[in-house]
Amino acid sequence: MTASQDTQENTLSLPVLAAGALGVVFGDIGTSPLYTLKTVLSLSGEGPTPEVILGLLSLLFWTMVMITSVKYALFAMRIDNHGEGGILALMSLLVRKDKRRPLVLFAGLFGAALIYGDGAITPAISVLSALEGLTIILPESQPWILPGAVVILLALFAIQPLGTAKIGKVFGPIMALWFAVIAGLGIWGIVQHPAVLVALNPMYGIDFLFSNGIVSFLVLGGVFLCVTGAEALYADMGHFGKKPIWLAWFAIVFPSLLLNYAGQAALLLSGADVTQNIFFRLCPPVLQIPLVILATLATIIASQAIISGAFSMTRQAIQLGWLPRLRVKQTTEESYGQIYIGAINWLLMVVTIFLAVFFKSSDKLAAAYGIAVSLTMIMTSGLLYVAMHEVWRWNRLTSLLIAGVFFVIDLCFLVANMSKVFEGGYMPLILALVVYGVMLLWHRGVEAASRAVHEKFISVDDFLAMLEEKAIPRVPGTAVFLTREKEGTPPVMQWQVKRNGSLHGHVLSLTIAIDNVPRINADERLTVTQLAPGFWHALAVYGFMERPNIPALLRYPQLDNCELDTEDVTYYLGHENIIPREGSGGLPAWQRVIFSWMARNGMHVTDYYYLPSDRVVEIGRRIPV
Repeated sequence: MTASQDTQENTLSLPVLAAGALGVVFGDIGTSPLYTLKTVLSLSGEGPTPEVILGLLSLLFWTMVMITSVKYALFAMRIDNHGEGGILALMSLLVRKDKRRPLVLFAGLFGAALIYGDGAITPAISVLSALEGLTIILPESQPWILPGAVVILLALFAIQPLGTAKIGKVFGPIMALWFAVIAGLGIWGIVQHPAVLVALNPMYGIDFLFSNGIVSFLVLGGVFLCVTGAEALYADMGHFGKKPIWLAWFAIVFPSLLLNYAGQAALLLSGADVTQNIFFRLCPPVLQIPLVILATLATIIASQAIISGAFSMTRQAIQLGWLPRLRVKQTTEESYGQIYIGAINWLLMVVTIFLAVFFKSSDKLAAAYGIAVSLTMIMTSGLLYVAMHEVWRWNRLTSLLIAGVFFVIDLCFLVANMSKVFEGGYMPLILALVVYGVMLLWHRGVEAASRAVHEKFISVDDFLAMLEEKAIPRVPGTAVFLTREKEGTPPVMQWQVKRNGSLHGHVLSLTIAIDNVPRINADERLTVTQLAPGFWHALAVYGFMERPNIPALLRYPQLDNCELDTEDVTYYLGHENIIPREGSGGLPAWQRVIFSWMARNGMHVTDYYYLPSDRVVEIGRRIPV
């Protein structure tokens, strides 16, 4: 655990952090009882027998045990990248020493792209499933369910620019109430048919799998819905730390989910009508309207957590160089994790509302749900194998046996979910492929542009010799030249001298580098080297959870001896115009056009690095790629 997490857990008590995790980490998996058993029953056929009901409950229980409790809580969360978790953080940890690992990069990037597919479906299916509870109380409300869901989703995305710092404080208490209510409803159901608890015996699930033919196989796709939010335990580890998430899961969330699923199954054993949502049938009629309201609030919180997670993952991808710079708005000074990215918010809103309108009900949306998550989990299992061997130093056989068990389980769920592809499962897959393609194209374009710039490499000694030979004057003032190159003369400096015929008396060549760790200690951030009188080079290293601030960087003590006038600095940037590369080796025309469009429409360097716009000079340059 990192020092920051230690401090956080010492400052705030473990129960307080665990309560906060209820609202951020467990919203998705916590609202799965709204639709999971209903979906499983529809896949298993009408009129399930007691053996089938007990078999389904057993599968739900042991799926949560093996995937959420064992794979994610007990294994994945022990492999962190300086306290940060999630598939991108794990990928970064494994490629830190060697970035040329195509399989590791593919698993991490495609797994991250798949999470966007999940992020678009989760709000739609959650809000629809909550509002559908009204049809039990007021059957005539059916035509208003979809419009109501659209209005709620529009409002949810519309408030994102305001930030969630204030309303986020009530997330934990509402979700705590939610888990208490679903646990209580579950207990009420179990009391009516206590024999349902025999389903904790895994043999009931195994018997079901081997005695119902193709039905058993298809049912696994529905069973998987009970763990669709498991990835959040790992991804949000950096916000709360391991212990609070463990406490919340094992003490509150897991028991509440188990009790509720058992209560629903007990009601079925008692002869309840399987054509209606069994979750809401658990509730006494007089309390059903309050339950619908609470369920709607819980699904909104679950959706908010998914949206916030998409923002955080996007920032990681930007910092690691896999997405173009997008405008990231910090919505509160108290928490670095409270951010807003407009482009991602509005794209998610369009896709989410389209999915809700296209599928019209949670039953049909369930057909599209699960494929993206199961693929992400397979990618995570593959990365866990590499981490067990390289980070924990386990031998290959042990790593293969343990990660292989997770991989086989994930593969079974994936194959079962593949039957949903033509029923709507293609939607999140298409979205993931688009995001993955954008990542690859952007990264490839940046590498091509860097190679083109490096081809005009001039050493500092040769550049200074040229200045003396041509008697280029050094004029008063301080200039900072931003460059990707860690060695040699910044290309923008060369162009500035050619155009203006002079160079400032005090010059700093600055390179910003992003390391594959979340954060860099302040005393390790900046390395300054004097290359010649009045000429320094600085390498500033940031983690993928940090955003560089160049004016603040210039106040670091390492620059005290550089005689830089920080109150009168001119920043020189290169404005890149992408052009076709002559001969072979360039990007295909369609890739170059898309890369050029992304480069033009990304967040401006001035804003991204917090540079004062009235002190920035941009010099155009043509970059053949």
